[in-house]
Amino acid sequence: MADKKIKIEKSAEQVYTIPLREKCRSAVRYKKTPKAVKSVKEFLVRHMKVYDRDLKKIKIDRALNEFLWGRGIKRPPHKVKVKVFREGEIIRVELFELTKKLSVKKAQEEKREIKGQAKKSKKPKAVEEKPKEDADADGVADKVEEKEKKSAIVDAGQDFAKAEAKKMKHSTTENNLTPKRPVRQALQK
Repeated sequence: MADKKIKIEKSAEQVYTIPLREKCRSAVRYKKTPKAVKSVKEFLVRHMKVYDRDLKKIKIDRALNEFLWGRGIKRPPHKVKVKVFREGEIIRVELFELTKKLSVKKAQEEKREIKGQAKKSKKPKAVEEKPKEDADADGVADKVEEKEKKSAIVDAGQDFAKAEAKKMKHSTTENNLTPKRPVRQALQK
């Protein structure tokens, strides 16, 4: 057979309302939402005229996926309104209007991304700054270093004491066991 060439529009944007009730009704209860996702892809393959009817060329947006799965695996929505974009052979599908819950979630994700970018930009600056070594000839920096060493030794001693106390607390030797409540001497024989 000869290879068929299909003219592909660069930025074709369309809006579809996809009925899911009919397809999901015949599916088993615990497979209804996966069937809904598959039926969205099949609908778009048919209507966007995808060559070879390849479902892998349809990419579903995170918001649409959360909308489909939002009520669980047993109760997908009956219909979905979607926006479809064609980028070469790949077709991108988005939810037409975000629900209130999804719009709040999307705003939170954008806020996290902004914070993440701010942290990434701050990290290289902290790495580049290095403390100077013994710049003073007067010996002032040496005194500061000695104080830091002493405080580090004291901290290490305190940590060691805490570790020893913890060992004693959890050990099961007879010397360390203390009764949790006083034992009456009159009743012991």
